[in-house]
Amino acid sequence: MKKNVIVFGIIAGLIVSTFMFVSMLMVSKNPDFSHSMILGYASMLIAFSFVFIGIKNFRDKYNDGLLTFGKGFKIGLFISLIASTFYVITWVVEFNFFIPDFMDSYGAYMVKQVKESGASQLEIDKQIAELKHYKEMYKNPLFMVLLTYMEILPVGLLVTLISALILKRKGQTQTA
Repeated sequence: MKKNVIVFGIIAGLIVSTFMFVSMLMVSKNPDFSHSMILGYASMLIAFSFVFIGIKNFRDKYNDGLLTFGKGFKIGLFISLIASTFYVITWVVEFNFFIPDFMDSYGAYMVKQVKESGASQLEIDKQIAELKHYKEMYKNPLFMVLLTYMEILPVGLLVTLISALILKRKGQTQTA
């Protein structure tokens, strides 16, 4: 199980990290975040397809075609954690070394979006205060890491849950 989890976790991690790195480089040149969110979640789904493949591979090649929901969920969870850790490490490196002004660019984009939506000055001020709060909290590396895990890990857990449900297969019980 360990080799299976590591291989598929690394593949998923490399996919999601590559997509994120390229996406953020594009955003750093043109700070329009509208497409990067769609691309980001699409890349997560592509990467987490390897959760399904990894669980199926374990069931079919290493477990005689049998798989309990719990075992499938455990395999998917570990693959998701590995992929998510790649994503978090990539983001921390990218943020600190390539786009340290990300929070300013993202904040300006969000304020612009709120203003263009016709929001009241009170709503705009609320958005600005919230962004300042997040920018301040983002200075704490632990918060940055936790927030980044919160972006990706729920997607991996959802794919894991669905995959474990679809791929579970119990052995035939024999009656005498």
